[in-house]
Amino acid sequence: MLINIKNNWELPESMVTSESVYRSRRTFLKSLGYGLGGIVFSPSYLNGANIGFSTELNPLYVLKELDLTPYNLITSYNNFFEFSTDKEGPKKLANKGWNSEPWMIEVRGLVRNPIKMDVNDLIKKIGGIEQRVYRMRCVEAWSMVIPWNGFPLSKLIKLVDPTADAKFVKFTSFIDPGQAPRQRRRNIHWPYVEGLTLSEAANELTFMGTGLYGRAMPNQNGAPIRLVVPWKYGFKSIKSIVKIDFVSKAPINTWQALQPREYGFFANVNPNVSHPRWSQATERIIGGGFFESRKETLMFNGYEKEVGHLYYGVDLRKFY
Repeated sequence: MLINIKNNWELPESMVTSESVYRSRRTFLKSLGYGLGGIVFSPSYLNGANIGFSTELNPLYVLKELDLTPYNLITSYNNFFEFSTDKEGPKKLANKGWNSEPWMIEVRGLVRNPIKMDVNDLIKKIGGIEQRVYRMRCVEAWSMVIPWNGFPLSKLIKLVDPTADAKFVKFTSFIDPGQAPRQRRRNIHWPYVEGLTLSEAANELTFMGTGLYGRAMPNQNGAPIRLVVPWKYGFKSIKSIVKIDFVSKAPINTWQALQPREYGFFANVNPNVSHPRWSQATERIIGGGFFESRKETLMFNGYEKEVGHLYYGVDLRKFY
């Protein structure tokens, strides 16, 4: 007898959005011009790091307490400091000639099988992509619910086979001052760098995003491949990755280097510990409407069952 045991982060059928609501949401999205059905199979999207993607949104991943954030808000309200410090700026500036296709990514360091290949070839080698719906919580105390497509980072870890000396994973973004105007300034040491412990990187929730809403990743959201770590503040989910290094010591991430008093290595969502300049107890829901614009922030952004064990012995009273 085959028994299907769901993961903790997969919602039970009793919590799934009703079929009528789910179908009306799909109809609404299609009316806006970015419905899920059929999009990915057009030639322009087949070349956008979406090979093998199923366009059906799995209702098991639809969150009960929040609706999905509309596509137009996800793609027009975001941080991408290589291009702009304004929320609307990345959409304008990242699409003015910056080309994220083709895109090479290199995985190296303390691994037995280093690789360097085009992102689309890597996806083929990984075995295709899937969809995950995750909460996203920004350190600036706003949040979204985003349907990503991509693949678990654990699959890439298995492919490259880290050695026993590998304890951390370092991620590095692109550097192109000719196309990314803020990289011409020296207030930040470019390129953007982030890091995870190897156990965090191997967790089942850690995801390499290659698109959203069944479409290829927009430039402003980190095309063609980015990290998605839903229990951490959004700045940990580094965009437009070109290198992944397996290392023995914890890397210093970009914000940690810039403001060590305010930003540390872990950056786990924690409503009980305030940022030095604002509270993290509640969050503003992007697209949540006037009367539902704020909600209480959850420990680890609601993923405590899945990741809490990673931090036994870590003092969670400290900011990060």
